[in-house]
Amino acid sequence: MVVGSGIAGLTAALHAVASGCRVTLVTKDALEHANTRFAQGGIAGVMFDDDSAAAHLRDTLVAGAGLSDPEAARVLVDEGPARIRELIAWGVAFDREPAGGFVKGLEAAHSYPRVLHAGGDATGSAIERALVARVRAAAVRIVEPAFLRDLVVEAGRIVGVDLLVGDGSAPVRERIAADAVILATGGAGQLYAHTTNPPVATGDGIAAALRAGAAVVDLEFVQFHPTVLPGSAAEAPFLVSEAVRGEGAVLRDEQGRRFMLEVHPDAELAPRDVVARTIAEVMAAQDGRPVLLDATGLRPTRKQTTAFLAARFPTIDAAVRERGDDWAREPIAVTPAAHYLMGGVTTDLSGRTSVPDLYAVGEVARTGVHGANRLASNSLLEGAVFGARAGDAVAADVRSGAWPDPAG
Repeated sequence: MVVGSGIAGLTAALHAVASGCRVTLVTKDALEHANTRFAQGGIAGVMFDDDSAAAHLRDTLVAGAGLSDPEAARVLVDEGPARIRELIAWGVAFDREPAGGFVKGLEAAHSYPRVLHAGGDATGSAIERALVARVRAAAVRIVEPAFLRDLVVEAGRIVGVDLLVGDGSAPVRERIAADAVILATGGAGQLYAHTTNPPVATGDGIAAALRAGAAVVDLEFVQFHPTVLPGSAAEAPFLVSEAVRGEGAVLRDEQGRRFMLEVHPDAELAPRDVVARTIAEVMAAQDGRPVLLDATGLRPTRKQTTAFLAARFPTIDAAVRERGDDWAREPIAVTPAAHYLMGGVTTDLSGRTSVPDLYAVGEVARTGVHGANRLASNSLLEGAVFGARAGDAVAADVRSGAWPDPAG
């Protein structure tokens, strides 16, 4: 049983099928409505000859503020390229240069422009579509919509899930037995008044795991994305990808002063926690009013900037202009918002939790990769790498009946 339909859950399901499992996948909303669909920035991985796993590992550990698990981070960067190639084989068309090579993207705290994008700023959507199509074509039973009411525990092991199936005012309670359950339910951004997460991100998987007795850790580490279009009564907050700053956009206070130069040598491309905290401090000094993201100088003329923004960031460009702003002409207002939970259900390197036959992958899990602060574009990579690992491990684990202590 896989609970959740983002990159981690879908990858786990596909690998479990390939390992010989009969798989049922349940998801809270429609299959396509996962956090993955909203990921703009891209997926990081060592896909270029002049990059290295050592550099990606170093960047990951530095961003994690010394609290990452080095072995988990090493698994991420070493196995990431294979998982990206698998996504390509499954139909994800990452953006390419006219000569055929991948377009390189630079994001905060990366020492090399190793981030791949699809559709400019629609990477998550492209990945979600490809994986959903693959799962629908595979021998996977799909139950949607289905809310995870609880995990079923007998004799200290997970033996299934208790669901509320169907939408509307009268969902039907259904219990489905399973030899193993892989949680891929995402994070808990909706705990916060201001978040980039979709409405389904309410922490259900973590809560169910806690009730089942699973260990959790690092729940205090919540990453706030630095640049989000503020919400209103009529409009939800909208994330403005870090890739915009990677292309050269800068942050200014309401007086036009570029403030990040005084804070960190990487300025706007400092780690996310540094940028978000600094923005919060500047906002406090100006009575809570947003700061400004200035993309007006990305090309020599306004006409060229307008064309570049529309081509490179079509989703963001449409959202900005729908709000009545011309970001090629004037800076736009941005604030930080809750974005990603680094902590979660404690797992080993194959997704095993402290409760036998319960796995966790993706944002619901705490693999140790991210430490106190996730490196930009490592989230999709983590979902692919550790989703595959759990899917590969589950069949052998069920057959053996053994369950190693993930803390050991």
